[in-house]
Amino acid sequence: MITAIDTNVLLDILVPNENFYEASANALQAAAGEGSLMISDIVYAELCIHFDTQRECDGFLEGNEIRVQALTRDAHFLASRAWRMYRQQGGKRTRILADFLVGAHAQKQATRLLSRDRGFYHKLFPSLDLKDPAAANGRE
Repeated sequence: MITAIDTNVLLDILVPNENFYEASANALQAAAGEGSLMISDIVYAELCIHFDTQRECDGFLEGNEIRVQALTRDAHFLASRAWRMYRQQGGKRTRILADFLVGAHAQKQATRLLSRDRGFYHKLFPSLDLKDPAAANGRE
């Protein structure tokens, strides 16, 4: 099983977020026990903001056995379709394209997505297997 990880779960641990730290850390550990962990290059860019150097960010990822994977052209195309559908249905621009790229990456290149943003991903990527650490611990 390959688990793609959304930025919000990693930031729960890094920042840390007192409301979600434990749930996200436990979900990440459980996912690691079930297979491999990865992030998209989009999540990598979002994550790097929180480190002083690239080496520190890479060290965090390597220490947690999380690999970085670029999106395929299929994933980019799927993201474009989801973005277009969202906008055609009246979706506001509060959602940025990066969110669509993360969802498409998980659907095309992983088995599931670990994210606390399940409402958004569930609506626009209905076949995506989502795992929400907050829901698992009743912390929604």
